[in-house]
This record gives sequence, structure tokens and C-alpha cells, in this order.
Amino acid sequence: MLTSFFFGQLIFLTVNACTSKQQSDGLLTIGVINYDGGQKIIEQYAGFQRYLAESTRAKVTLEPTFNENKAIERLESRAWSLIFAPPGIAAIAISRYKYVPLFPLIGVNNLRCVFVTREDSPIRNLQNLQGKTVALGQLGSATGYYFPLYNLYGLTLAEILSAPTPKIVMEWVAEGKAAAGAVSIAELNLYRSTLQGTKFRILYTDPHYVPPGVVLIEPTIERKRQDYIRRVMSELPSALAQQVGYIPNAPIPNYNYMISVVERVQSIASELQSKPVQLFNKTT
Repeated sequence: MLTSFFFGQLIFLTVNACTSKQQSDGLLTIGVINYDGGQKIIEQYAGFQRYLAESTRAKVTLEPTFNENKAIERLESRAWSLIFAPPGIAAIAISRYKYVPLFPLIGVNNLRCVFVTREDSPIRNLQNLQGKTVALGQLGSATGYYFPLYNLYGLTLAEILSAPTPKIVMEWVAEGKAAAGAVSIAELNLYRSTLQGTKFRILYTDPHYVPPGVVLIEPTIERKRQDYIRRVMSELPSALAQQVGYIPNAPIPNYNYMISVVERVQSIASELQSKPVQLFNKTT
């Protein structure tokens, strides 16, 4: 029986895997970021949930969140058994909360962070952003938060604006609310045509590629059960795996550099709400 509940920005979908004569073997909660907040995510994961529930004899709950900030709250509370994590969230989950990578996600190849400005802006390089206002994405976003802050290290900004979505980052740049904003190249290409009347220019492109996101499992789940869930997911029919966006038999991407970026940014995290924003470590 499939039942959906809507509460605030979270959507909860529970699938009973067992018949009335079977007993459930625990609860598995799947975390995923759903930027547009739509209901399509329910249909996208329904087949996967049924398969996972039937194979593990567990109740499987889908819990989408609207942005990376909400995702970090769920990580802190250990609310998610499995996470379909974009790169920034994956780095935090692995380094800080010891989640275990299972499979890579299907993603945009060669994903990189870019800083964008209006085409008519006099700003020509990152150093020109000294004393300016910059729009970033949410805490946890690789291309909207961690990589841009890593590149801005050493500067003092007038203010950092935190946008809930990449589209709003670009809207704030278009409106002149921010001198520049950070998004991925894919997001720039996706949204630039929707902001008619504004021409954007790429100010800076980060030379490092962002690793694909990964499916992660909560480390407190008993090891044998982790291995069993991994095997069940590796045997998922390819059409269902593609529908939810992971690759069952591919190697886990290397997260060493991504984690080093996150740790560097964490060292200046306490400065981000101040005005002006001093993006350097004051400790000696």
C-alpha cells in the first residue's frame, strides 16, 4: 500500500514490503534533494522503493528535502539510512558523519563551478570582487558553495547572499543585487535562457572537476545488513537503477580533493555571516 504525506518542505512516502503474514525487518529512510519541490519525485522512486522493500523485508520511506541546508540537518540527526547525495553533501556525509559510499550517481560529466556576472559588469577577475556582494548557493552545494568559497579564499567581501536555488543566484546577479554569483556550468546553461533581457558572462571557471554524487549508507547499520543492501541494489533491474540515477557496477569516485575543499571552507565558516566577510583564517 502506498501512502504519501506532505509536511512543510518534506514529502514522506512509505511502502510496506510485507503482506499481513510477514513481519517488517526494520525501517530504511531514503534521503534525496528535490530542488523543485514537486511530486514527480514520488513516481521516480516508487519502483525502487517497492523493489528494496520486497528484497529487504523493511518499510522504506522516501524523504526529499528542498535544498542542501535541510539535507545537512537530516545528516546531523542521523535520519537517513540511504542518501542519494550530490557531491557537496556526499563529502560532508563521508568526512563528518562517516557514511559509506555504495554506488556513483549518474551525473553531468565534467561538472565544474563558474562565477557569472552581467555582461555589462566592469568586473574582470575574482580579485575585482574585493568589497563586493556575491551570491552563493546553499551550504552543502559543491558548485554553489564549497568550490566558490575555496576560490574566494583571501578576499574580503561586502556580503555573501545565500540563495535557496541556483536559478535565484542568477536572478540576483541579473537584478544587480549581487556583483557575481556561483553556479555550475550546467545550471548556467539551463537558466540563462529563462532570464530574458539579461546577458551573462563567465568571470571565472574552476579548473577542477566535481566528482559525481554517490549513494551512501548510514554507518550505524549493521555491517552484514549493509552488505546485503549493497547486493540487493547491485542486482536492481537496470531500468529502475537508471530511473533513480545510480550505476550499480561502477567504481566509487575519488573524494579526497572534494573533502579537502570542504575542510578548507569549514575553517572560515564562522566568518560567513559577518559584514564585511573576511574569507581567511585569522588564527596563526
